[in-house]
Amino acid sequence: MKTFAHILVPTDFSPGSSHALDAALDLAQALSARVTLVHVMEMPAAYNMTYAEGLAWPVDELDTAAKRELNGIVEQVKNRYPAVGSLVSSGDPREVILKTADDVGADLIVMATHGRRGIARAFLGSVAERVVRAARIPVLTVGPDRAK
Repeated sequence: MKTFAHILVPTDFSPGSSHALDAALDLAQALSARVTLVHVMEMPAAYNMTYAEGLAWPVDELDTAAKRELNGIVEQVKNRYPAVGSLVSSGDPREVILKTADDVGADLIVMATHGRRGIARAFLGSVAERVVRAARIPVLTVGPDRAK
């Protein structure tokens, strides 16, 4: 059986992503693996265009806010498990997650599923499902906490 040495954990800062991170940290501790968190900013199709009378999308501010939030998560989990790093990127989440996995040499992806059904799933799609279908490495999905 393959030993996992580097786990990639995509996060959208949702409670589900927090559950996936907990699962990844448990695995990492058991396997002495590194963990990399990645947040992907999915920019609207028109982000290169202007809005509101010539104002541009506040990409720098969004990037700064995402990095601040991700750094806060990393600081919290480093007390529990020190071999954690992070990065923020932008683009199509599925593509960025898969590329990041290749770039950092991850051999496992642990990510949340939101459990959307019906119209919400039709409109929003499932990033986790698309990652599972296209990944060249194993993907562990962690479902939403339905106990609440």
